[in-house]
Amino acid sequence: MNEAYIVAAARTAGGRRNGRLSGWHPADLAAQVINALLDRSGADPTLVEDVILGCVSQIGEQSTNIARNAVLASRLPESVPATSVDRQCGSSQQALHFAAQAVMSGSMDCVIAAGVESMTRVPMGSPQILPAKAGMGSYMSPQMQARYPGIEFSQFSGAEMMARKYQLSRDQLDQYALLSHQRAMAATQAGRFADEIVPVQVRTAAGHVVEEMHVADEGIRFDATLEGIRSVKLLAEGGRITAANASQVCDGASGVMVVNARGLKALGVQPLARVHHMSVLGHDPVIMLEAPVPATERALKKAGMKMGDIDLYEVNEAFASVPLAWLQALGADPARLNVNGGAIALGHPLGGSGTKLMATLVYALRQRQGRYGLQTMCEGGGMANVTIIERL
Repeated sequence: MNEAYIVAAARTAGGRRNGRLSGWHPADLAAQVINALLDRSGADPTLVEDVILGCVSQIGEQSTNIARNAVLASRLPESVPATSVDRQCGSSQQALHFAAQAVMSGSMDCVIAAGVESMTRVPMGSPQILPAKAGMGSYMSPQMQARYPGIEFSQFSGAEMMARKYQLSRDQLDQYALLSHQRAMAATQAGRFADEIVPVQVRTAAGHVVEEMHVADEGIRFDATLEGIRSVKLLAEGGRITAANASQVCDGASGVMVVNARGLKALGVQPLARVHHMSVLGHDPVIMLEAPVPATERALKKAGMKMGDIDLYEVNEAFASVPLAWLQALGADPARLNVNGGAIALGHPLGGSGTKLMATLVYALRQRQGRYGLQTMCEGGGMANVTIIERL
């Protein structure tokens, strides 16, 4: 079996809703990352054999196979095909898995895995809300409803369930949220994101194109305080989750270029990392967000590793209760988790988050001279992907 290597990784800095990236059509934004991967790898565009792109809300500007539209907006030739993937928040992490499987099988030698989400231009829930308003029905089929009677699947409810199950207080969640901002702020000020971020022109929702490049994550609150976070109202009466201890709505794109040994030779480059393990697991769709816990346990077992073998972890901060529960359940080291902050501070561009986290993990391992990194994230429907990489 061939090995799968990451030879380039890149992401845009996150943009707030109606912020500095809101004027970008999502296909064009994804194309900026694709072009950056070509630049960073020095790859002849004709060597790319496929583009696999994750996107959750595939409607409107993100419809009609946005992966192919991103290719047609990029410097890649028309001969490069593309397909769009929806595994909810893990969409681009799954794109990476599919890309790695393609090069490991030898059926392809060079594949781009990427993701994009413009949550400004295509608001979260659009694929469900708009058809429902048009009388086109619901994704919940009669057989699903019979299996889960009276259940309304909700990540917000799942986050509250996680907090209660793992006895996480509102104060613990708020303190973790502050830590996310503090770590992201420190990483930004130290220039630790510089290698992974692709500068793109500022374009606002109002149509203004500014002669300025967007190079820093817009969601970081450099003046964040625990008092300010505590002042944010609860999303549900008697609950523990607030907008301040949950991930931010975000516009962004990200990607990685994945090759095998033949691809390395053709490109003439040195790899950044090797894909050591990849797996995905389904779990309870009601609590929904707990899947990273059993998925990580199984991944480590399949890889023949222990938690102590992993130098850094990226666990998506969809809600503060997710990484905190993950730490508690697995006895992991908090100092190795999301060391440059996470989605609470940096934003969570849904389908773009998988390869976004991977770009951050690749460069964090390089900066800290770590060997192994693990990435996982909760996904709608109660699933979780796990990827373990080895820095080279």
